[in-house]
Amino acid sequence: MTVPQPAGRRSLRPATGPEVVTGPLPEPDLPAATAAARAFLEALGMDLSAPGLDRTPDRMARAYAEMFRPRPFEMTTFANDEGYDEMVVARDIPFTSVCEHHLLPFTGTATVAYLPGGRILGLSKLARVVELFAKRPQVQERMTQQIARYLQEHLAPRGVGVVLSAEHTCMTVRGVQARGSSTTTSALLGRVREDARTRQEFLALATG
Repeated sequence: MTVPQPAGRRSLRPATGPEVVTGPLPEPDLPAATAAARAFLEALGMDLSAPGLDRTPDRMARAYAEMFRPRPFEMTTFANDEGYDEMVVARDIPFTSVCEHHLLPFTGTATVAYLPGGRILGLSKLARVVELFAKRPQVQERMTQQIARYLQEHLAPRGVGVVLSAEHTCMTVRGVQARGSSTTTSALLGRVREDARTRQEFLALATG
């Protein structure tokens, strides 16, 4: 299954729930983004003629364009011919996203698990799904739910579990400046949520 591609320019306003648009954003207007970055930095008093800063607006525009564009991929699945019915868990999947409130990065790791039904998923695709929802302005709580719902919708497993742990620079380098703090969120669907033993098994694997 190919991740859908966008048709025309689309707003950065976040969507919620399983109906969230999953295609990448359209091609960025880098000249306009560079001009906006230049105006923004100059408004903050930066002297962009200073050595090392003359190309900063262009670099800034390209950096944010990269952070907001997940790579397209196919949801490669295979028939579960052997009837595998134990949990599949991918741990320590690294991700970087951007806080939608301050546009500052948050970085961390994801643990993603599912109980197979009739299909199993290529393991690399679990990391791709994490990237799909990380590369956009986000809040961690929503991102956690979106990953779980996407897998539930596109794979139809018997259950899904997702745990994200991340450090938010909007919390560590500004405001309260709580350096070293991290935030953990979870989303459980199907048997991973409803069956106490399965839920305990997943959480032990995710946090152990």
